[in-house]
Amino acid sequence: MSDDADDVMGVITQQIEARFQMPLADLRRAVAVAPHASNDATVVVKWYGLLAEAQEVLAKAEDALVAALDRAPGDVLDDPVMELAHQVNAAVAVRDGRAMVVRHYTDPNSLGRKGPGAWRGADAAPRRSPALQTTPIPSGAPTPSVPVRGATR
Repeated sequence: MSDDADDVMGVITQQIEARFQMPLADLRRAVAVAPHASNDATVVVKWYGLLAEAQEVLAKAEDALVAALDRAPGDVLDDPVMELAHQVNAAVAVRDGRAMVVRHYTDPNSLGRKGPGAWRGADAAPRRSPALQTTPIPSGAPTPSVPVRGATR
């Protein structure tokens, strides 16, 4: 794993440990023993595992790309090298997405984590009448008739 990957995983590990007030290894054991004790802990442990897997896939894809680049002659990259580059990009996207999920579940104040309607934000204005004044159409008023092409009466 690269130093950057170690840093990312280390920061996320620290966030998890701060949120649950215990080392990650202890949290994993606690979830294994009692998975229904804390839904948040169970979800975080699951997604952290998926994140670690994604990080491993990314590291392997990066290693394969670096090796291919070392073997590539000149400045022109052939299709297999470009395919490896695309695999690295996809692996980064998966890893980053999983990291976002873990961060979401480690932050009890994140959007959508405070119950119904939390997605609107804490300072959302209460529901009120429409901003535009509307006037109902008076009943009994004739409505203009516009002929429609192709319509039969």
